[in-house]
Amino acid sequence: MTVRTSRRQIASADNLAAAAAVILMTDLALSLGDALIKLTSGTIAVWQLFLLRSLMALPLLVPAVLASSSATLRPRALAWTTLRSLMLVFMWLAYYAALPHLQLSVAAVSYYTLPVFITLFSALFVGERVGPVGWVAVALGLTGVLLILRPDAAAFNAYALLPLLSAVLYALAMILTRTKCREEHPLTLSLALNLAFVVAGLLGVGIFGDGNGEGGYLTTGWLPLGAAEIGTLVVLSAAMIIGSLGAAFSYQRAPSNVVGTLDFSYVGFAAVWGLLLFQEIPSLITLCGMALIVGAGILALRR
Repeated sequence: MTVRTSRRQIASADNLAAAAAVILMTDLALSLGDALIKLTSGTIAVWQLFLLRSLMALPLLVPAVLASSSATLRPRALAWTTLRSLMLVFMWLAYYAALPHLQLSVAAVSYYTLPVFITLFSALFVGERVGPVGWVAVALGLTGVLLILRPDAAAFNAYALLPLLSAVLYALAMILTRTKCREEHPLTLSLALNLAFVVAGLLGVGIFGDGNGEGGYLTTGWLPLGAAEIGTLVVLSAAMIIGSLGAAFSYQRAPSNVVGTLDFSYVGFAAVWGLLLFQEIPSLITLCGMALIVGAGILALRR
């Protein structure tokens, strides 16, 4: 009876139309931000990006939290919110590390294997009955991954494994958002996430220090910035605010399977940015793998 009441209370607080509109806007902003990160990966270090992007966001977020009647500077579920923020920091770190080495559309679709991982986790760790449709979705998704990775071919790119790791972390973080962090205001979750990025950025800059970018994207702490890089960081900061608020709001206000299906719009936006900014045209085999993964994800979510 307790579980049924809880589910009714969750459903009564849902707002499907608002969640759908917000997740589409979120994916548009995030895909543009990720395209810019790929474009500037040789001029802005990832730790520098983490630090400066969130430092620019904090002067907007903190007053917004203070002005809100329901948002709080300290999360109610501090431990769960901290864990969620750390998962998302490592998720973005893995994804950003892959971007300089992959086509944007390939990175995006590899990352959006997350519904397949949700289905697997539900069966392995929660004991949820997956059913024939769920297992078909898993099989299709894994087949799509193999077509993209092609582990036995010369075209194999190990960096494509990083978006898969991102998918695992994002899936876990969004489950926490809907279950353990549902009562947290999106502003509070966004503030916590950006604080986590500031801490991670400071640690990275402190460990790796200055550099000229020759040490690699992950092992360069700081690079000199020009006007173009500062302008890019401003845009990335705005995209980060929209993304962190939008994802929290959408997954709190609608069932995860509904939001997750619409979340695939990121793949389409990423393909457009990849074509416009990098003239990226995936191979036929890669396109087949991408189609299988998108189809598997939608099938798993609608299950």
